[in-house]
Amino acid sequence: MQEKQYAPVCGIYCGSCNFLGDRCKGCGYVNGKPFWTAQIPSGVCPLHDCCRNEKHLEHCGLCEEFPCEIFLQLRDPGMSDDEFEKSLEERTRSLKRRTEVGTEKWLLEAAAR
Repeated sequence: MQEKQYAPVCGIYCGSCNFLGDRCKGCGYVNGKPFWTAQIPSGVCPLHDCCRNEKHLEHCGLCEEFPCEIFLQLRDPGMSDDEFEKSLEERTRSLKRRTEVGTEKWLLEAAAR
């Protein structure tokens, strides 16, 4: 069984992240505070904060406002416009699939890729 802590709110599978390991243990393990959040005033990922802390949802795909402005605008500043659009499409597709099959099956599918 894959660890649920590797299933963050945003649709990215932590197990495939280049930063997993020394820089980050997985979004669930750090409660929405991966290394890059040290660079923003709140100190927490805005998606995690909205989804888990404010709306008490497991992931963004379960929100009736999905995809919201936060989801559509939060981006890695190192991404080109094309990379960001591709990321949005992948994360949207991922969250729709996770909503359909549940987190446990989604984790198994994500780990198999």
